[in-house]
Amino acid sequence: MDDAICDEGPWPWLLQRLGYTLDSTWETGRSWINGDAYIVLESGTDHVRGRHHRLRSGLNHLALWAGTRDELETLVADAVQHGWTLMLADRHPHAGGPDTYAAYLEDAAGFEVELVAEGADLAT
Repeated sequence: MDDAICDEGPWPWLLQRLGYTLDSTWETGRSWINGDAYIVLESGTDHVRGRHHRLRSGLNHLALWAGTRDELETLVADAVQHGWTLMLADRHPHAGGPDTYAAYLEDAAGFEVELVAEGADLAT
């Protein structure tokens, strides 16, 4: 199974840190739930291996609420130890614009997540 889906990869760590709990598991994937929201990560036998690029067709990035500004900064500091890289570090936490307070993280496979602090506008 793909490292991003396994119990120890960067995505399970992040989702659990954001309050998601593991809901379902199967040979090629996992799903996490948080209230009415759920996220499924899956890698099947037909999956083509290789680095993701956000400019290709498909997912650009996933945006999630990450709590207060202090909680976001703590999460960003911890994320490096769990396989994440802070993108746009020179513009953090306003890379999405002056009215935003968010962090853009990237995993080793090239998938990006935007973590937005409460009270900030969701950057697009």
